[in-house]
Amino acid sequence: MTGEVTELARELIAVASVTPDDGTGQEPLRARLAPLGFRLEDMGEAQVANLYARLGDAGPVVAFAGHTDVVPTGPEEDWRHPPFTPTVDGNLLYGRGAADMKGSVAAFTVAVERFLARHPEPAGSIVFLITGDEEGPAVHGTPAMIRQLQARQEDLDYCLVGEPSCSERLGDTVKNGRRGSLTGELAVLGTQGHVAYPHKADNPIHRALPALAELVETQWDAGNAYFPPTSFQIPNIQAGTGAHNVIPGSLDVQFNFRYSTESTKESLKDRVTEILDRHGLRFDLHWHENGDPFLTEPGPLVNALTESIKDATGLETHLSTAGGTSDGRFIAPLGVQVAEFGPINATIHQVDEHVDVADLEKLAEIYEGVLERLLGGDSG
Repeated sequence: MTGEVTELARELIAVASVTPDDGTGQEPLRARLAPLGFRLEDMGEAQVANLYARLGDAGPVVAFAGHTDVVPTGPEEDWRHPPFTPTVDGNLLYGRGAADMKGSVAAFTVAVERFLARHPEPAGSIVFLITGDEEGPAVHGTPAMIRQLQARQEDLDYCLVGEPSCSERLGDTVKNGRRGSLTGELAVLGTQGHVAYPHKADNPIHRALPALAELVETQWDAGNAYFPPTSFQIPNIQAGTGAHNVIPGSLDVQFNFRYSTESTKESLKDRVTEILDRHGLRFDLHWHENGDPFLTEPGPLVNALTESIKDATGLETHLSTAGGTSDGRFIAPLGVQVAEFGPINATIHQVDEHVDVADLEKLAEIYEGVLERLLGGDSG
């Protein structure tokens, strides 16, 4: 027998909501939230499905943020079970989105149902921010909802993002922050020519190498108690025509910073420009700001989450800021306490993505414990 969370997760997984086409992926949530008294609002933008649901008008406001879109499956014949035919095999639920993150969305929903059954008048408000554009460009999803909330001055106090955060066991890791991400697109300019007549050309590869070496070797900051030092990586570099006898006219370099709260995007941009200028390069440089770092130090949300995890699993959870970006980066700048907690992330984006059904049921228990600690102050 499977529990309520697993059954709702199966209903969500059965919709092939491959980003950005969410299809009917949010309909099961609407059907569950409306009878609880939630006001449902379509905040869709540019054909992206965004569901905003709110119960209550008083503070504090506890938000659950998540996404119903999923990444492509790859060749379906490589899957043990069809990716959109959710299947319980032994103690595991298989399907695209089982771990990332339809399982968490199901656990959110069941946790709220159970909490409201015991606290029909909670000491605050509950909000759902559910997008169909997290796995894709993430332009018309959560950012669009946040813009609308800002325009009408509607505040959030706490936000729990259901990203799969755990490594080995459910409860071992909570993400209480994320590094910022800043990408540079650099074109180092030279003069094309024949390799036999280098004095008539200007090789941008030769010119750029000392500057690139300095960028790689620079210590941008030392990090802090919550963040490792800022890192600089070059994922792509390209130059040349393919001919062995042509000096190229330009060198294209893409680089990325994952940066701590000890640096800002402005300070990193300034230091890069200073190094390039000091090496006498002619260049064009364009920046892509993918998200600022954020940090939620121990306080009401983090404490409620870690205590709930301890009660449900017996584990002392580890606070971490490792990993990539999440939609938390769009919510935290509002001054909201943000934390990420979800199932084990070992199979996310992989063939045969799966999650332990017992973990899903336990996840709802943990989320319910957070609500109890933050909004359970009424007499019920």
